[in-house]
Amino acid sequence: MSDYRSTDPVIEKRSGAGRTILIILVVIAVVIGLLFATGFWSANVTKSGALPEVSVKGGELPKVDMDSKEVVVGTSEKTVEVPKVKTEKETVSVPTIGVKDDNK
Repeated sequence: MSDYRSTDPVIEKRSGAGRTILIILVVIAVVIGLLFATGFWSANVTKSGALPEVSVKGGELPKVDMDSKEVVVGTSEKTVEVPKVKTEKETVSVPTIGVKDDNK
């Protein structure tokens, strides 16, 4: 019988994880650049405005006009069924298991 084996070398092409990560980062950077260029996103975080005037006196709580509900907590008596469990001692036959040594 003859043995037919291939003598051609097998070449595997593998791409590294670094290359894949680089491609993903470039795509993300392009998308973010397009969002800023089209005005969809804006980097202008400072907006003009004025603060309201505030006057504070030390040691005083602020005056607040608030209407709220009153919470009432208490108890009331109701009749409900409560189960009672009683235990009694009773003698019954139970199976036992043991080992008997005939040599002694």
